[in-house]
Amino acid sequence: MTNIKNSILKIVFVFLCVGILIFLTASSRSGQSDNTSVMHLMSVIPDVPSQVEFAGEIIELDRFDMYERYDRELTSFCYTHSNTLLILKRANRYFPIIAPILEKNGIPVDFIYLAAIESYLNPRAVSYAKAAGLWQLMPGTAKQFGLEVNDFVDERYNLEKSTEAACRYLKSAYDKYGSWATVAASYNAGMGRISNELDKQQELNSFDLWLNDETSRYVFRVMVMKEILSNPYRYGFAVKKKQLYQPIRTHAVVVNTAIDDLAQFAKEQGITYAQLKEFNSWLRDRKLPNKTGKEYKLLIPHKEDLYYSTRKIKVYHKNWTVD
Repeated sequence: MTNIKNSILKIVFVFLCVGILIFLTASSRSGQSDNTSVMHLMSVIPDVPSQVEFAGEIIELDRFDMYERYDRELTSFCYTHSNTLLILKRANRYFPIIAPILEKNGIPVDFIYLAAIESYLNPRAVSYAKAAGLWQLMPGTAKQFGLEVNDFVDERYNLEKSTEAACRYLKSAYDKYGSWATVAASYNAGMGRISNELDKQQELNSFDLWLNDETSRYVFRVMVMKEILSNPYRYGFAVKKKQLYQPIRTHAVVVNTAIDDLAQFAKEQGITYAQLKEFNSWLRDRKLPNKTGKEYKLLIPHKEDLYYSTRKIKVYHKNWTVD
């Protein structure tokens, strides 16, 4: 009888030990799982490089204010995911149009990132100050650099013509300053203000100026946008090829007479009025008066490119996608 009791006690003891061991193992694994979950929720802080290159100019970031201004914009764009992702997707459609125009005009291609900062690559963007289009030109500046702006035609919304006008501004500013970084600052603040501050503060470089917060941040935003769009995956943006907005082919219809009804004109081209406006948002009314016989080029989209199921996938930059 005693032997039976001892055997039972041994069995109970073994089961008890095994139970404790299982409990401790499960608790340990649960703790590891919790820690892993916490790690996944942690924000990864991107590193600030010691220097960056913009438009052929080396910008040193070692000085505390340069480092922290760059860091602010890098952190902002890395964690403002929706806007940065939209810029990346839109860039695939618009960079192939903008880049050749910059190159043709002798403007460093890095200024393509300035356009991204100005409008988030939304060709129909309008600011509270009435700057408009992808390059966010003010009405007076647009007219000064050769664009038509009135109640019926506003070429700030014409992607090609507004890019040409932006190039003329950038050339003019470079002739004045001889520094592309200062040119970029002047695009935000205006040449008059930058020149005035350089003179009053007795400086040669816009990075050394005390400016309002918007302009002080501006060039750093452009430089950071270049960095992120050059290496999006490094900063947490994993995009597939099919998710990029694809270029849409168009053909031009040139007119030199008035169009009394743009909706009817659209129907004659086999598209909707909405599609006509989408690809020609510089048309600001339902009609196009033309007393001078000026030639206007209206873009008509290729129908097969209007649908994701029938278009060919193109990727502008090899680093933009993960597949």
